[in-house]
Amino acid sequence: MKTLSIEDLGKEQPYADVLALQEQTHVARCNGTVPDTFYLLEHRRVYTLGRSAEANNILYSQETLQETGIDRVETSRGGDVTYHGPGQLVGYPILHLGEANLKVIEYVTALEETLIQALTSFGIEAGRDPRNRGVWVGNNKLAAIGIRVARHVTMHGFALNVNTRLADYCGIISCGLQDAGVTSMSKLLGTPVDMQDVKQAVITSFKQVFDYE
Repeated sequence: MKTLSIEDLGKEQPYADVLALQEQTHVARCNGTVPDTFYLLEHRRVYTLGRSAEANNILYSQETLQETGIDRVETSRGGDVTYHGPGQLVGYPILHLGEANLKVIEYVTALEETLIQALTSFGIEAGRDPRNRGVWVGNNKLAAIGIRVARHVTMHGFALNVNTRLADYCGIISCGLQDAGVTSMSKLLGTPVDMQDVKQAVITSFKQVFDYE
């Protein structure tokens, strides 16, 4: 059986610091000196631009960003513009797809399935949308996915809105989609959700979907 190292990095993590950690772990995984690794965390408030992002999908000016305390960072993941912040569960799997015999598109589908299965334990029926990868409930996006793969090893991952401050999405056109909304678990359920319960559900589902011991 494959082994998986799971690390909970906690709350209020600066995006640049965690990106540096990912890059360090990515090199180590490529070299075979660490096992597959799964980081879970909550970021400080930040808008990130993926490799295919349109800069004008960030609606706030630099002055407004400074006033609201939201950072703006360009990153190496795929996809367009998204938001990270407190109350959002971010997962960064550093996995060797070659050893797992997974193609990139199969990996993205498995990430979606991980979250879809985890959400069922909270009574949320989520699915996919052909317009954009991620996890959806109706016309509202519940979880975004953006990855990078180099030397058969993944970086970046998913962002699941648990108790996320959805008003912060007003500063962007999320994922470049003008005709879609965003939602959170707490909005769908009408009550705050325990983050530790969500983490455990995601870990359990991730291990099952990716066949870890």
